[in-house]
Amino acid sequence: MMRFEGLDVWKLSARLSAQLYDHFSQHRDFGFRDQITRSGLSIPSNIAEGYERESSREAVKFLKYAKGSAGELRTQIYIGMKTGYINEEKGKKWLDDILRISGMLRSLISKLKGPIDLKEK
Repeated sequence: MMRFEGLDVWKLSARLSAQLYDHFSQHRDFGFRDQITRSGLSIPSNIAEGYERESSREAVKFLKYAKGSAGELRTQIYIGMKTGYINEEKGKKWLDDILRISGMLRSLISKLKGPIDLKEK
């Protein structure tokens, strides 16, 4: 298995996480700021943790956690746009990024699961 730093999905999610931290660094709604930055940070962190595990099964588990955090982040971006915390242009860009990340995670999970071989038990 390659190092997580070489994964495009990790690079994209880490970059998005840093953008969220930059955008919300001075934000006064501490609850929202903490929640959205935590869910954003969770994505590349879970990818990294999964890739440091000993088996593909464990890696898949953490990639699924990352995918769940991507859904959480998408929800928070929509809410941030509705409340005016995130302007529409930036929100749409982040939504595009997070949808791309979700798709990449789905593909990576499928690849690591591999085809089921009924002959092997």
